[in-house]
Amino acid sequence: MDLQLTGKRALVTGSSSGLGEAIAKALATEGAQVVVHGRDRARTEAVADAIGAAGGSAVVSLGDLTTDDDADSVAETALAGGPIDILVNNVGAAPHRDWETATATDWSQIYELNVISGIRMIRRVVPRMHERGWGRVIQIGGGLGLQPTADLPHYNATLAARHNYTVSLARHLKGSGITSNAVAPGAILTDNARQYITNLAPDRGWGETWEEIERNAIEELVPNDVGRLGRAEEIAAAVLYLSGPLAAYVTGTTLRVDGGTIRGIH
Repeated sequence: MDLQLTGKRALVTGSSSGLGEAIAKALATEGAQVVVHGRDRARTEAVADAIGAAGGSAVVSLGDLTTDDDADSVAETALAGGPIDILVNNVGAAPHRDWETATATDWSQIYELNVISGIRMIRRVVPRMHERGWGRVIQIGGGLGLQPTADLPHYNATLAARHNYTVSLARHLKGSGITSNAVAPGAILTDNARQYITNLAPDRGWGETWEEIERNAIEELVPNDVGRLGRAEEIAAAVLYLSGPLAAYVTGTTLRVDGGTIRGIH
């Protein structure tokens, strides 16, 4: 299927590694020019170089989106090559805290990174989309924003905020040709997740091969109907769909990509 992304320009925040990297590479594979964003120059340039080596087009934009000055710099660099058609607000973190250990400062800092950073980029990029009457704004949320757990309360709350302002933005953009949607991943296989699960496996009796360990770990920790962790490429595929003209009738929506982790209708 041709997703009609050739010639589009996309800014993916937090794309120097992990899920953001997978999204950036997938967009480039579909013909979009990608602005790869990160704070670490070497890591960010490595992703852009890999995209270029694969035949894609990418430029680098560096900055800490928890500050207005750096957000200005990131937007200026991103827009220097032309308008941004697709904004993917992916940057974020999930520091391990619970109700006893998460301080008010922890809550404030994660809200600044996981929520306000996205608002900063929306305010800097979306007005240019208005000028052309076309654009896509996609937040990377998560299932914990819909079905929160007892731990990570500060992180859960930021995901819920992302989902909430996604819908508010869609209402604001009514009739503009710009859509606003969220993608909500379930538990995703990252290097850290694999190491964490592998370390727990002997004491939990989850098996010896990765296939056994993954299946049993998911059943005990994060049950879903597929029986495994998601892959970053599967989340990227959802972003690709929402990024193009084929999703013109989809806005104000949270697209869950979680293997059926959420046990309800949303």
